[in-house]
Amino acid sequence: MAHYFVGDIQGCFNELTLLLQKVDFNPSKDQLWAVGDLIARGPDSLATLRFVESLQDSAKVVLGNHDLHLLALHGKLKRPHPQDHLSELLNAPDINQLTDWIRLQPLVRTLPEHKIIMTHAGVPPQWDIATLRQEAKQVSVALQRDDYLTALIAQMYTEDSEQWSTELQGINRLRYCINALTRMRFLHSDGRLDFKCKTPPQQQTSTDLKPWFEFDSLCAPQNTLVFGHWAALMGQTPYPHFMALDTGCCWGEYLTLWHLENNEKITQKRVI
Repeated sequence: MAHYFVGDIQGCFNELTLLLQKVDFNPSKDQLWAVGDLIARGPDSLATLRFVESLQDSAKVVLGNHDLHLLALHGKLKRPHPQDHLSELLNAPDINQLTDWIRLQPLVRTLPEHKIIMTHAGVPPQWDIATLRQEAKQVSVALQRDDYLTALIAQMYTEDSEQWSTELQGINRLRYCINALTRMRFLHSDGRLDFKCKTPPQQQTSTDLKPWFEFDSLCAPQNTLVFGHWAALMGQTPYPHFMALDTGCCWGEYLTLWHLENNEKITQKRVI
């Protein structure tokens, strides 16, 4: 069995197909691990979502911020933005089936035999793996409740800096987990999440901000943390145990696949 980890697809279905052809991906014996943000911005979100769902157990997906946002759009809590190119998906006859499938996907997956932890944006450095699993599980439970739209999705949006505390309760605790695992890039020196700065680390000038992976982590380096979300990194971090896979395909760059067993990255340039 080969394990292939793919960066943010974001509706770039043609590029995903070409990339899987390059490695002769066979779902009967291989697994595709996707770091989230399957949809939005690219031209073929519907085809992407249908394909990944059709892989069943051969696909291991974690939720990204765009995947969660789709639930808000489908639930009429937010209005779609034209640049996300989601009209076809939102009007598809199987949209209910697809959003129900999204609600079943977790925020974290692990591959213990290879010491792999996969999330969309990263892992808060102050969390050990037990805390990560515990907090992510609570979000999954909330997503599968009948009132998930009002109790969770409608309340997950914030632009305020957030600080982790074991004293957090209810929606505040769930929201921190969602924001940390699906939106994190920079942290303030005291560990608070920052949602404003999206530049490459070398272009960031504030002395109070550092990339989350520059902090001492309770999950690394004993594990490899696989993540996407931060296209400005273009797949580069200074540390081998932080595997960044978002390489901006939907922005005209390329889609990246990491073959775990060979420790090899394979790329596909955006097809225009």
